[in-house]
Amino acid sequence: MWSPDELLFRNFQQIQNLKFDDEKISTTTSREQQKTEDSVEKCFERFERQQFLNPRLTQLNRIEHHQYLDSMLRTMPSHYQCLDSSRPWCVYWILQSAQLLSFTFDDETLRGVVQFLSNCRAPTGGFGGGPGQYAHLAPTYAAVNSLCIIGTEEAYQAIDRDSLVKFLFSVRDADGSFRLHVDGETDVRGAYCAIAVAKLVNVPERVLNELFTGTGDWIAGCQTYEGGFGGAPDLEAHGGYTFCGIASLALLNEADKCDKKALLQWILRRQMSYEGGFQGRTNKLVDGCYSFWVGATIPITQATLVGADKSMEQTFFDIEALQEYILLCCQKANGGLIDKPGKPQDLYHTCYTLSGVSIAQHSQSAQNPQVLGDMINELMPTHPLFNIPPKSVAAALSYFANISTNRAQDG
Repeated sequence: MWSPDELLFRNFQQIQNLKFDDEKISTTTSREQQKTEDSVEKCFERFERQQFLNPRLTQLNRIEHHQYLDSMLRTMPSHYQCLDSSRPWCVYWILQSAQLLSFTFDDETLRGVVQFLSNCRAPTGGFGGGPGQYAHLAPTYAAVNSLCIIGTEEAYQAIDRDSLVKFLFSVRDADGSFRLHVDGETDVRGAYCAIAVAKLVNVPERVLNELFTGTGDWIAGCQTYEGGFGGAPDLEAHGGYTFCGIASLALLNEADKCDKKALLQWILRRQMSYEGGFQGRTNKLVDGCYSFWVGATIPITQATLVGADKSMEQTFFDIEALQEYILLCCQKANGGLIDKPGKPQDLYHTCYTLSGVSIAQHSQSAQNPQVLGDMINELMPTHPLFNIPPKSVAAALSYFANISTNRAQDG
């Protein structure tokens, strides 16, 4: 029996008018958009032909995704060698995806992961992209998130908070911006990674105030005339940078420093009318990863507008259309998820498409998730500011708060 609260797949014949109109002026951009819409339409047509013959078409391929993640954690294929300097990221994408799908790895495997990440910790503090590599804010964020997801005493001890803080100060510039590594490039990703790990390991307030003096102002200066955030002042607005910008300001409790209404308008325009997924920039194609980067930015921005002490009655984006795009267009039959039809699966898109589905399901109500298709599709919630499980955030904050308390008592 259908209920008025049940999410439904759209009638794809009735949304043909939502396709891109090039107004009879064909460009490279318009042709790529039409090509993408054609590939999405084939997925929609397949669903319409087979939905009553194959019930799995409305389901998340949990078993296949589980097997894909398990195999990738144990043995990486050779084409992943290009990510040798991003190995903590691969670990994080796997662990976060697994948590969303409600499965974990055996204790022995997780101990091996903790040992590997410990070997990635640099003598200068922070984590490198692999053992023996220089400390870098991006893999530091991935490593800290991974260790907090594992959440064991051994995992927490692998995070040396004192040396981590020294590393954060070493990549801080006088204007409050952050370089991704010593003498490296400056962009809003660095600021977000620094703020996120500092908050997650519960760095004492007086240290936070010193570390992030001026950071909120620098981040606010990255907001563009469109409303989104660029990687640095005067650069083009981008979905990933926009997430980093507003998440950072929210974590610093300085969201009022940006134009939140202009931001909300820009991010809401990123949802593609026909495909249902999000694009990352104006006039770009749909991409599954923005299900999280843009999808999480919307409830974060809404929360800063209504106030942290008030609950949101409704999420402003189309949560049905987003889940529909991921379910019908972004799953590989042999496991893993993708950017768009025709692309190969990879860990990055597997993590962020699933994270986006979780945001869509849980952003309105933790008690009553909004799930499209079979109820087997319900994912575990993720924290929109950190993109790890909320329980992992709470446990990490508690653990590192106890460390601070014990030191104060000993001192």
